Amino acid sequence: MDNWNPYGAGPRQFGSIVSGVFTPVLAKHSKSFSLIDCLSVGVDRMQRNFEPMRKQLEAWQRSELTDVTAKVVIYEAFVEGRLEAPKHLARTVHDLYFEPKYEEFRPRTIWSLSNAFTSAFKDLDPIPQFKATAKLGEFLEARFSRVF
Repeated sequence: MDNWNPYGAGPRQFGSIVSGVFTPVLAKHSKSFSLIDCLSVGVDRMQRNFEPMRKQLEAWQRSELTDVTAKVVIYEAFVEGRLEAPKHLARTVHDLYFEPKYEEFRPRTIWSLSNAFTSAFKDLDPIPQFKATAKLGEFLEARFSRVF
């Protein structure tokens, strides 16, 4: 078992030939692997990213938008094609922003606009939904970077 290679290329073939091959854990042998240590490192890495994310969320919640600005952003995203997302969702995003289903999204902010986009994306199949959501952060950040 010591020479077992999960990649199916024979015993340690990739590890000894190519440095930097995907290593899911830091331990080379299961006898020295500590699940607690591995999870601790993973959780620590994730938590380091929470603070910048929290700050961005708070900034977006404070950043008020005029109705014209929100309409322009929706137009840029779908009509000008600056966001890789299906164009048929433009009306849904518009409606969700200007007539939100939940009270917490009533303030006219970047956060509420972001929520309108992500709520509209829920109508998509999983892979297109993931792709559109991943591109949304970049699009909004680029669009509103001068605000922060």
